[in-house]
Amino acid sequence: MKYRNALLLIFVIILIDQVFKIYIKTHMNYGVEGEIKVLGLEWFRLHFLENEGMAFGMTLSDKNAVLGKIILTSFRLVAVVFGFFLLKRLVKKEYSRGAIICGSLILAGALGNLIDSMFYGLIFSPSSYHYRSLSQFVPFGTGYAPFLQGKVVDMLYFPLFSGTFPGWVPFVGGNRFEFFEPVFNIADAAISIGVLTLVFFQKRFIHKKTGPAAEQAAA
Repeated sequence: MKYRNALLLIFVIILIDQVFKIYIKTHMNYGVEGEIKVLGLEWFRLHFLENEGMAFGMTLSDKNAVLGKIILTSFRLVAVVFGFFLLKRLVKKEYSRGAIICGSLILAGALGNLIDSMFYGLIFSPSSYHYRSLSQFVPFGTGYAPFLQGKVVDMLYFPLFSGTFPGWVPFVGGNRFEFFEPVFNIADAAISIGVLTLVFFQKRFIHKKTGPAAEQAAA
C-alpha cells in the first residue's frame, strides 16, 4: 500500500469526523435535552456531549484540569507527528496492507480528536443546554477556550440494554447498569477499530511483504 493512499484514508476519516462534529455542535442542544433517536431506535441515539480530550467521554479531574489538558493535548500532538513518521516507515518497509490500514485508522482518530482540542476553543462559542444558545462560529481566538484547551465533541450513543446487578455481586450489587453507556465519536471509533483489528489479527498483519521484490530490496 502506498503512503499517499494511507494519507488519503486518513484525510477521508478526518473529513467525515469533523463535518459530523461541527454539524452536531452547531445544531444540537447539549445533553439529554437535544438527544435524537436515529430512525426512532431506542438503542441508537445522537447525544451531544463534550469532554476534555479523553476517549469515550471520559474526563479529567477538576484538580489541575487546565494543566492536565495542556499536557494531554501536547502529548497527543507529539504522538501524532511521530505517528506519521512511523506510518511512512511501515509503508517503506512494505508491511502488510492490513497493518498500514489499521495504523492509518489509529492515526486519523488521534488527529481528529486533536483538532478539537487545539482549535475548537478558539473558533466556537460555548455549547448550551438551551436551543436559543446553540454554539456558533466566532472570530478566531475569541471562542470559549485558549489554544490547546478545546473540548472534544462526542455524539454516538448505543444504549443496547440496561438492568440491575444482582444483589450478590460485590461492590455493585443492586446498582443500575447500561450497556453500552459511553458516548463517543467517529475518531474514537476509528482508533478502536484499528487497535482491536491489530490485536486480533496481529499474526496476519504484522509482517513485511515477502517475495522477489522484497528479497531484491533486502539484497
